[in-house]
Amino acid sequence: MSRYPSILFVNQNYYPDLVSAGQRLTDLAEHLAADGFAVSVLCGRGGYEGESTDAPVHETRNGVQIRRLRTPNFGRSSNLGRITDYAAFFTQALGHVLARSAPDYVVTLTTPPLVNIVGAAAKLLKNQPYGIWSMDLHPDGEKALGMIPEEGLVTSVLDGLNDMAYRKADFVIALGRRMAERIQAKGVRNDSLKVLPMWTKGMDEVPEEQNPYLEKFGLQDRFVVLYAGNAGLFHQFEEICDCMRRFKDHDDIYFLFVGDGPRRDEIESYAREHDIDNFEYRDYVPREDLKYVLSLADVHLLSLRPEISGIAVPSKLYDSMMSARPVLMVGPRSSETARTIEEGEFGVVFDPSRREGTEVVQGLVEALEMFYEKPDQRREMGERGRALYNRKYAQERVCEQWSRFLRDQIDSSC
Repeated sequence: MSRYPSILFVNQNYYPDLVSAGQRLTDLAEHLAADGFAVSVLCGRGGYEGESTDAPVHETRNGVQIRRLRTPNFGRSSNLGRITDYAAFFTQALGHVLARSAPDYVVTLTTPPLVNIVGAAAKLLKNQPYGIWSMDLHPDGEKALGMIPEEGLVTSVLDGLNDMAYRKADFVIALGRRMAERIQAKGVRNDSLKVLPMWTKGMDEVPEEQNPYLEKFGLQDRFVVLYAGNAGLFHQFEEICDCMRRFKDHDDIYFLFVGDGPRRDEIESYAREHDIDNFEYRDYVPREDLKYVLSLADVHLLSLRPEISGIAVPSKLYDSMMSARPVLMVGPRSSETARTIEEGEFGVVFDPSRREGTEVVQGLVEALEMFYEKPDQRREMGERGRALYNRKYAQERVCEQWSRFLRDQIDSSC
């Protein structure tokens, strides 16, 4: 093993992009750099929604060497623009990995989809060891949502390339047990598959009198139900929106969404159509301000479409746990998120695949009424979530597991 083990991460999102995968990659890369690794990152210059950033093409930040590739930055407003951005990043990343000197490991994430083929190509052409950090599964997600057919030539080619890249990888990191089961079904060996959870950046709860966002958002004396993060195609909002409608005449209860995503317009349109005034959708806040937003909440909302179980693991769960707030989830009980909530007893899960939509909505209404009327029970559940987070999901704990794992991988390959 070299004195400074070297890792190259490849993913379209990285600092200063606010998307979750970019934030977690930034955390891990900087942790490894501080722990003695020679870390470099190959990423894009645009943001998640296609906005341009002022970040330089080359930069060393907190010990991490960053190379940002130029892409058209059409964003996610259209499938054609998204595919164009993905293709531009993919081709440049492939050329860069093949041309540069070999690190101990190339580690690809999953943006753009099939970027893991960059690692497989480098292994085939120059015997480059590589691993996959599977943030979500493609084209599994696209098939589950009906964006591409379950069968057919295009699907067969995409599945074949993706599954081959997973099987050829020296290691694959899954975010949870259900995702690991799906990855095993692709033919990945058990001894090359490891489960490491997500995390959130450690932060303290902010007292009301020290929270500038309380006045900024006009939420004094309100019971706040918060959805924070991406409102994406993998998430389910129909029942949540209907629940908001049920509470539209309850001025004390306020529904706050903070973030962005392709479902935002749909949610805002629903609120306008049904005259829901105790609702607001705010843009993402800087990451250093996230602690203030999370502390506004009395209850956190999570959602996941049932067919996405094991395909994605919403990282916002760990934000909720860290902030010591109970969680209400609309999503499949088979998912890693639901299992964590129920095992830790810090929230309630409503599975739309097992109940009628009206039953899920009624369950949400009754749960919110209970949390509103019983603050002691609400606080107890929130504290259970934070205790579990500190035991298993704290940033330093998980990043250190990564560090040990990568050193063991490199030692065993020498």
